[in-house]
Amino acid sequence: MTTRIALLGDIHGNIAALEAAIDEVNKRRPDVLAITGDLVLNGPRPSEVVARVRALEADGAIVVQGNTDVAVADFDYAAAFPWLEEIPATHRAATEWAHDQLSAEDLGYLRGLPAERRVRDDGVMALICHASPGSQTDGLSTDLDASVTVERIARTDASAIGCGHTHVAEVRAVGRKLICNAGSCGYAFDGDPGASWALLTIGEALEAELFRTAYDAQAVSDELSTRGLPGDVYRAATVRTGRFVR
Repeated sequence: MTTRIALLGDIHGNIAALEAAIDEVNKRRPDVLAITGDLVLNGPRPSEVVARVRALEADGAIVVQGNTDVAVADFDYAAAFPWLEEIPATHRAATEWAHDQLSAEDLGYLRGLPAERRVRDDGVMALICHASPGSQTDGLSTDLDASVTVERIARTDASAIGCGHTHVAEVRAVGRKLICNAGSCGYAFDGDPGASWALLTIGEALEAELFRTAYDAQAVSDELSTRGLPGDVYRAATVRTGRFVR
């Protein structure tokens, strides 16, 4: 027996990227769709993303909460961005705008999302989280000291960790554990503006494959450029290029 888990996350209010990725995911017919959080901040269509994610969840998808979902729902900036000594005005403006676009029911949905979910197959467990086991903000970037990576992934007994947060897609084996970072569906930082997602297989096999789905990133960039919030010119450039611009 094997279970195939489609992973995507870090949608960041980009409904065009989400729809494109879901169309491709559906062609692969995974057993489970897992969404790794950061649903709404920065992009131009937060309410549409929440509606689509909730519909996917109603059809069986599992969804976890990301750090920016905490910011948008409750303005708890210290919890969402603990590495920042001072929250930039651009962060606050985008957070407040996204909050105002969402209904009270949508905000309650973001608040109620779990931090982690688990999927099992034949005794093999995959942990679905946003950043790393036990944390929505401590990511598993490739430039971490190896000892820090080992410490973070040792927080779970899971053999596979499906995550996001870094906005850089990668598959990496560390000892007996497999890290599958699906990258960012709607706000990539690794040089490819396509919608990033992954397919993780657990059970008799333990493996993962990364995918990139093209969509009209220029149109989303143009929409951000005309929104008028502080920092939107940089957000638009990030969406257009697939590289973090600030």
